[in-house]
Amino acid sequence: KKKKMTQRPTPHSSYKRMFGGDRVVSRTSYSSRQFSSPLRSSRVSYSLSSAPAVYALKTQRLRSSSAMPRLASENLDFSLSDAINTEFITNRTNEKAQMQSLNDRFASYIEKVRFLEQQNKILLAEEQLRGKGTSRVGDLYEDEMRDLRRQVDQLTNEKARVEVHRDNLVDDIERLREKLQDEIGQREEAENNMQSFRQDVDNAALARLDLERKVESLQEEINFLKKLHDEEMLELQNQMHQQQHVQVDMEMAKPDLTAALRDVRLQYENLASKNIQESEEWYKSKFADLTEAAARNNDALRVAQEANDYRRQVQALTCEVDALKGTNESLERQMREMEENFSLENGGYQDSIRQLEEDIHNMKDEMARHLREYQDLLNVKMALDIEIATYRKLLEGEESRISTPLPSFSSLNLRETMIEPKPHIETTTTKKVLIKTIETRDGQVINESTQNHDDME
Repeated sequence: KKKKMTQRPTPHSSYKRMFGGDRVVSRTSYSSRQFSSPLRSSRVSYSLSSAPAVYALKTQRLRSSSAMPRLASENLDFSLSDAINTEFITNRTNEKAQMQSLNDRFASYIEKVRFLEQQNKILLAEEQLRGKGTSRVGDLYEDEMRDLRRQVDQLTNEKARVEVHRDNLVDDIERLREKLQDEIGQREEAENNMQSFRQDVDNAALARLDLERKVESLQEEINFLKKLHDEEMLELQNQMHQQQHVQVDMEMAKPDLTAALRDVRLQYENLASKNIQESEEWYKSKFADLTEAAARNNDALRVAQEANDYRRQVQALTCEVDALKGTNESLERQMREMEENFSLENGGYQDSIRQLEEDIHNMKDEMARHLREYQDLLNVKMALDIEIATYRKLLEGEESRISTPLPSFSSLNLRETMIEPKPHIETTTTKKVLIKTIETRDGQVINESTQNHDDME
């Protein structure tokens, strides 16, 4: 075997038989520092003259990792090629994994950029919508303020009405309480007067009963005396009839019994008539006294009742005056409170008006600034349009000149023409500022004016 191996001229390794002949690797694209670690070699730049890229990458990494001097391709054997293949596969696998992770990161970055672009577009659209809606902020604010002002007025009126109703109810309660106290006092006074009048009536009734009993006793006495007188008269008349036939002859010197009886009868009759007259006069005088006392009591009752009526009227008028005074005080208090509330609301409205005027002034300034910016942009656009049109005309002229057939020396002239400096084109831009002033009050346009300013640049 040794003899056979030594007799071979220029032996070739298995690596060379597998991958072909000699390969030339350019050293300009190789750097040993790039392949010091497989994890850091994310970017590799190399070039081969006629061999595949895999062979150059394997050869370069082998040389960088082993740090050995370069050997001739004829001295490599099969075991070394196996080691190189194993390392190449490992490095290739690591590189694929790194490239996949980098691709994933790159894809995520692209998605994130697209998402941010979409968000940017959405924000730009919202900003444009807000810019369009700022013109109606003043009107919306005025409408909202008008609605709030109307609600405040309604609530103020409702509050004032409720307070007036409450004060009226309080005054009515106080008046009814006073009236109740007055009625209780009047009832107690009437009960006291009734007690006194009842006592007087009882006394008058007792006096009347006493007088009636006296009248009855006197009537009975008169009847008794009249009956006694009648009986005596009958007895005397009977005696006279019995003695008429007895006494026929009477002496002239004897007393006259008839005259005596007549005298006695006259005396008794006079006495009875006198007693009857005296009793009638006494009865009449007592009846007159009782009638006069009853009249006096009736007058006293009438006077007391009139006094009670007058007192009641005075108390009612006093209560009415007090109620009117309370109502006047409550109205004055409510008027003061309403004046204070109105002054506070007026101050708040003045502050709101000043704030609105400041907002309107700021919005006018901002609108004027936007108009100026828009005019500037419009002027720039016009200048750019003019310049673009000029360039287009120049290009069209040059194209027409190029397309036109020229003599043989036209190239020289064309080259000279192209080298010549471009003539200076003077452009004059006019800056036009439009200022539009609109004065509004309570959402209505009062005054509108427009001013134009032209500036030459």
